[in-house]
Formats: sequence, structure tokens, C-alpha cells
Amino acid sequence: MGSTGPVRIAARALVATVSATLLVSCSHDAGGPVLRVGAGNSDQADLIAEIYAGALARTGARTAVVAHLGQRRDYLAALDAGTVVLVGEASGDLLTTFDPNSPAHLPDRTPAAGTTDTAPAAAAPVPDVADALSRALPQGLSVSDIADGTDLRPALVARATDDLPAALPDLASRCADLTVGIATGSELDPLRPAVDPQRDVIDPLHARYGCDVPHATVYPSDTDLRKALQEGQIQLGVLTAPAALLPGGTAGLTTIADPRYAFRARNVLPLFRTGSLTPVQIKKLNYVAGELTTAELIEMIVRIRDDHASAATLARAWLDAHSL
Repeated sequence: MGSTGPVRIAARALVATVSATLLVSCSHDAGGPVLRVGAGNSDQADLIAEIYAGALARTGARTAVVAHLGQRRDYLAALDAGTVVLVGEASGDLLTTFDPNSPAHLPDRTPAAGTTDTAPAAAAPVPDVADALSRALPQGLSVSDIADGTDLRPALVARATDDLPAALPDLASRCADLTVGIATGSELDPLRPAVDPQRDVIDPLHARYGCDVPHATVYPSDTDLRKALQEGQIQLGVLTAPAALLPGGTAGLTTIADPRYAFRARNVLPLFRTGSLTPVQIKKLNYVAGELTTAELIEMIVRIRDDHASAATLARAWLDAHSL
């Protein structure tokens, strides 16, 4: 669903592309152009690129993964220049890139649990992330289905031994009495936009839940925040990603549910050059979107990061397991 918008990615000389890793996937068709799928500098990006490239190869296309393209601005420039035709993205982060002031937080038009009692009756409807992103896309770029089963939002966590409510609507009245830590680094996702504690955490918690945070401490990494939480320096912590991505996983932690999406939806989706894919190929990507889940995605990312597993091998096994 392509869309025009005021933002236009500036094409740039991609010197770094010369040294990018180029991996060609097998297919049944020796002819036709090679569909190059780009990936930024992260294990998550490598994995998603391999999944998309592998899925497209199974439609008969010739595909290749171009890895190590750099940060978001670099691989979007590669997409704009035609060096690659598709990249894997996260919906909320991409919306932040194209429309930094968008008020959208919910993933789609389905109301989040408990949203009916949060906003004044006269408040104007707020667009969902999927719709806002569609409107913000620069001319020449399109997205297909968002993987609704992937939820990579920041996580609000507490010590598992602390007696705190399990969801933000029930915790809100106690926020002012708690010290909250906010992680701002890129440890769990090197491609994540930098966190602004006020804009991205404190203000949304107040707006969505009436959760006031007068006592906040900023930490440079998720690991530092976890240590402070375990030592009792803080009672709540806002991670930059799901707790399962932490080194050591969720041991000793409990995640506080955020049903009203104080933290903007962040789901996996493909971003591609308009007209570069056939309807059959787009349909295959939509099948991938319907099968991918948070748990499976995180498990594979952790295996790549901690066990040095091959992203291509994991992607192929995942596609096989889901008959894609």
C-alpha cells in the first residue's frame, strides 16, 4: 500500500555498500533480476532480511541479502538509490523516522484493552500506527502486511519478588511513590532510535494512564538498568525492548502489561520500492507476516547473538517449519 508524503529520502553515495556482505539465496528460476534485501547493522535486521529473502526465493525469484548497511539512514538511502529493493523494518520506529510528531501509538484500528476510560470524551480520534505510517511513506515506497504477532515495544519491568500490580491501569495510582529507571542506549537493538525519556516514556505514561513519574533515573544501557533494579535502587524500569532480549533473559523480572500502548506499537514489516515486487511475491510476504511471532523472533535473535547461530540457517528452518 504505497503512499505519497512530504518526506523524501535523500539518495547518497553508498561507499559502505562495497564492503557489505552479499549472500545469494537459491531459487528455482535462474533468470530474472536479483531481488536484493537489505539489512542494517543488527542481528535482528540480518534475521528478518534472511526470512524475507528466503520467502521470496520460494516464489521462484533470485534473491540476495545485502547485510551490514549501517544505521537506518544508511539502509533507507540504499533503498532510495535502488541498491536494495526491500528492507525489514519496525512499524513504530519507521513512523518516528518519517513523521516524528505523529500521535499514533496503537498498532491498528482495533481498540487496545481498557482504552475507553483513558481520554476525555471530546478528544479527537488518534490514528493508529499502521494508518499513520501508510500516510507518511515517501513517494516510491510501499509496505505490505504488518506482522501483528510481533510485539517489540519497550517493556516496563519490576523485580519478580516485588508485590506490584501486573498491569499499568492498576499500577498508575502508585507511580508517584516509585522510582523509575529509563534505559536510553541501543544495547538490545542497535537500530532503535535514541530514547528521549520525557517524550518517549514520562509523557506517554501520564497521557495513557495518569501514571506520574516524578522520580526518574536515566541509565545508559538496559543491563545497567537491570542491575539497578535488582539492587533496589529503583522499583520500576523501562527497557528499550522486550525483557526477553536481555542477556540472561527475564530471570528475576516481571513485565508490567501496557494494554493502552503508552509505548508505541513496534511490529515487524517489509518496506520496499513500489513496483519492485509481483503480487505473488507480496502475497508471500503477507503469509510471513501472519506466521511470525514475538517469541519465535526473539528466540532466533538470541541464538544469533549468544550462540553465533547462522541467521540464514535459522530463517530457512523457520520457513520450513511454517510451510512457507
